[in-house]
Amino acid sequence: MFTVAASNLKEYFAADPAREADLRAVDRLVRNVAPELKREFFGGTGAGKPGMGMSLIGYGKFQYQVKSSAEPVDWPVIGLALQKNYLSLYVSAIRNDRYLVQDYAGELGKVSLGQNCVRFKKADDLDDSGLGTLLHHVQDGLATGELELRYGRVNAS
Repeated sequence: MFTVAASNLKEYFAADPAREADLRAVDRLVRNVAPELKREFFGGTGAGKPGMGMSLIGYGKFQYQVKSSAEPVDWPVIGLALQKNYLSLYVSAIRNDRYLVQDYAGELGKVSLGQNCVRFKKADDLDDSGLGTLLHHVQDGLATGELELRYGRVNAS
């Protein structure tokens, strides 16, 4: 697993100088279109603890339960992460047992998708309008109860 040596937002942004501008551009977009989702650094759950060990920039927060532990895990609603060869934007919002990211597949730009993840090489690969619409939908859908939050596998539709 790719590891970013950071313990706060400032260190995370500076962890890869070649991609700092891309991180900041996506961060700006998320904060502009979904300002209700408070930004904070997520340091991962730590060695030997349940949940995800990666660190990332998070927006909003919720708790999810891992089958192997009675202890809930804090996780961001939206997470922006440096990976070895690309950037990832994780979106934990679901509707009708399907990750919302899937509904925006053709609107996000030059990206590849995982179940709840948008992967891209640089910020210019993203379609700002499509991504902005997705992120705004997440914020509003959570406020109205249209969307739920989940991390992990959901049933494919």
